[in-house]
Amino acid sequence: MVKAPLSMVQNFPMRLDHVSYATTHDQISDVVQRIGSQIGTSFVDGGIHPRFGTRNFTAPLVGGQYIEVVCALDHPAAEQTPFGKAVSQKAAEGGGWLSWVLSTKDISKLESRIGREAVEGHRRRPDGTDLKWKQLGLKDLLHNEQLPFFVQWLTTDHPSSDGSAKSRIEKIVIAGSKATVEEWLGGDIDTHLGDIDVDFVDPSTNDGELGIVEVVLQNHAGVVTIS
Repeated sequence: MVKAPLSMVQNFPMRLDHVSYATTHDQISDVVQRIGSQIGTSFVDGGIHPRFGTRNFTAPLVGGQYIEVVCALDHPAAEQTPFGKAVSQKAAEGGGWLSWVLSTKDISKLESRIGREAVEGHRRRPDGTDLKWKQLGLKDLLHNEQLPFFVQWLTTDHPSSDGSAKSRIEKIVIAGSKATVEEWLGGDIDTHLGDIDVDFVDPSTNDGELGIVEVVLQNHAGVVTIS
């Protein structure tokens, strides 16, 4: 596939879909309880990603976003797929924010620009329902953790509807380069994030590591910062 010129894809609509926090299987219950207490919202068991060898818990946020806490399972797919590798790698580093994720209604435009086809994913909830989507950009995240990856939902039952949202994302702080991220997005970051601020800090302030440093949320109790 040949990459399309940047000017051809600058105006396709995207929005912040969710933020993803990785941990180990042994620690996932503690992390879910800690973050759930901070945001005033209970997580729900999201089930297993059979294709990626991972499982997650999710909590809804005001504004149609959600927080995902994810861990790798003892399954070959966790070491053979980009998403499983990304989760395993972050957990091995001590856990923390894995990525921020943007949704689009037409991922084919991103496929044309990036030069790679999206991968289909699905997640089986404990109640037997199956969520389906396409995702793109995990290979790039593995090598450059400041970059978001992209999803296009194929089912309408979005995780932001699971539970009662109490907190809203106000800001995401990322160690990295705004110019690099905007080149990856194909346009101005504010166009896609709306009223959610994205602040960039020098990686030297984050032990030289790229990626999300913290997510700042607002609820009835005030400002909540999760790092």
